[in-house]
Amino acid sequence: MAIIERSITTTEAFSVATPSTSLGALKRPVSSTGWKSWLFTVDHKKLGIMYSAAALFFFIVGGLEAVLIRLQLAAPNGKVLNADLYNQMFTMHATTMVFLFVMPMAAGLANYFIPLQIGARDVAFPRMNAFSFWAFLFGGIFLNLAWFLGGAADGGWFMYAPNSGPIFSPSHGIDFWALGLQITGIASLVGAVNLITTVLNMRAPGMSLMRMPIFTWMQLVVQFLLLFAVPVITVALFLLSFQRNFGATFFDVAAGADPLLWQHLFWIFGHPEVYILILPSFGIISEVLPVFSRKPLFGYPFVVFSGAAIGFVGWGVWAHHMFASGLGPVSVAVFSISTMAIAVPTGVKIVNWTMTIWGGKLQFTVAMKFAVGLIVLFTIGGLSGVTHSIAPSDTQQTDTYYIVAHFHYVLFGGAIFGLFSGFYYWWPKVFGKLLNEKLGTWNFWLMLIGMNMTFGPMHILGLQGQPRRMYQWTEARAGEGFFNLGFWNTFASIGSLVLTIGVLLFLINIVITARNGKVAPLDPWDARSLEWMTTNPPKEHNFDSIPTVSHLDEFFHRKYEEDANGQMVKVKSAEQVMKELEDNADAHIHMPSPSYWPIVIAAGLPVIAFGVIYSIPIAIFGGVIVLFGSYGWAIEPSTAPDDDFDPPVTTKDVVHVG
Repeated sequence: MAIIERSITTTEAFSVATPSTSLGALKRPVSSTGWKSWLFTVDHKKLGIMYSAAALFFFIVGGLEAVLIRLQLAAPNGKVLNADLYNQMFTMHATTMVFLFVMPMAAGLANYFIPLQIGARDVAFPRMNAFSFWAFLFGGIFLNLAWFLGGAADGGWFMYAPNSGPIFSPSHGIDFWALGLQITGIASLVGAVNLITTVLNMRAPGMSLMRMPIFTWMQLVVQFLLLFAVPVITVALFLLSFQRNFGATFFDVAAGADPLLWQHLFWIFGHPEVYILILPSFGIISEVLPVFSRKPLFGYPFVVFSGAAIGFVGWGVWAHHMFASGLGPVSVAVFSISTMAIAVPTGVKIVNWTMTIWGGKLQFTVAMKFAVGLIVLFTIGGLSGVTHSIAPSDTQQTDTYYIVAHFHYVLFGGAIFGLFSGFYYWWPKVFGKLLNEKLGTWNFWLMLIGMNMTFGPMHILGLQGQPRRMYQWTEARAGEGFFNLGFWNTFASIGSLVLTIGVLLFLINIVITARNGKVAPLDPWDARSLEWMTTNPPKEHNFDSIPTVSHLDEFFHRKYEEDANGQMVKVKSAEQVMKELEDNADAHIHMPSPSYWPIVIAAGLPVIAFGVIYSIPIAIFGGVIVLFGSYGWAIEPSTAPDDDFDPPVTTKDVVHVG
């Protein structure tokens, strides 16, 4: 028996463990480099890119809706939108930004980077991962089709009863809203189960929970929040759909029901939702700050446990959204205390980030600027949020622009600035090119200035009593001097245009980088975590050999060692670390095969939803599609035929021949 060692293509390596099959239409699709390789992919990286691209598209849609809102309010007696269209616009703006941008963008980053950060080759359930993406995309498209089919939802993103009932909103807009969010909720639940399983079961050897990167930790907390929060809003949406379409009376006072039931169900989901939106960005900047401060993250265990504490305590603060509803003094006191309490773990994180920066050798890349911007803006939003723990103050502010100012400082200054930090930090990892830093700096400053110009004045407008959801204001009510509503409304509207230009520069940066961008070196930032311990972009199988983890910040410790004086000294380049992995490449690398069925099942869901609104036989047809897809999924061959793979990478194998 002779042993011949040679370098072979990944195609050959896969074929060792992939028996051929011939089941006609039920066999897996052929993987290629064309559009089919994206349409039927189960690769976590491609799905992460598609999640992020779709979310970015919805970000543009939501941004245009916001600009129309501000143009309407730029001058007294605005005529840009009528009252009905204005109601649709602010409802869909909030819905789009929350459910179709921030959540799926964070999901896209989680899909792409969690397997890389924990040293895995893919997620635990690749086909479920693909289904999650397609369900989100079809749900988002379905939700927005209402614009073209009689008008969009008009009851606010909170959709309080009885305003969300058929009497006050007779069009189908709210039906599209409720059913569309149920579809995207399915996507979130499936994704949460998948990522939790991945993190708990697929970490590289030696990677204990307390050696995981903070981004993975925060995403793990988020997935548990989704796992328990999404069913609550799903129940509420089912009740609303049955009330609107089948004559149920769950929120009908005349039938003896209580409309506050909706508020409780919505906000039991809605406040954990705030942390579902913000914790991924906390994780991102916890990766960015140490890299560009040239220091390890200060107080890693405190950052981990404070994130978990935020997730836990976040379940006990929902009724501070309901202080004006007459809950009673005991309930108000309890939820006031819990609202104050949740500021503590959040403050711990801010201290940790500040101490990470303190004394570091700072490099103010664009990613670092957005990270520092998050700390400042989120702190402002957090301080204004603490005022809502005081029930009399909250009762005065709850329906004013002060609330709009608060949650935009938290969610735009916090969540979105964190996502932009991640864009600039991880772009070379995903696409192999560096985003232009000069354009990025303009992008940052225009977004920072525009954000403060837009939402800063809303504190003044709110304290002066300007109501939310008011489609016009009149000169007679504008006031005088510094507190003139007209001046600050116009100022805020100009700020929204500055903010829009900042976002536009980011889109221009993407186009320029794609065409003429600088090719990124293997380790452009001298990074610390495992996702950088592979090529840019990563190979289809992520790692030639699964790394064994011995430290927190494993990649950093493979490059640096402590000298006699206790100083960290670089002893290896990233290229040398990579070569060690390649030299010890795994003999057999099995990757999941592409599949038709996730997209088939996901396509059946909006068909069911259309049927609920228009005709039950259509819903039955959609159910048949889902059942057919589920059957195909169940009997699908476990692996693809031998010739299905042709990725442009090589790996080392040992072939035994006789």
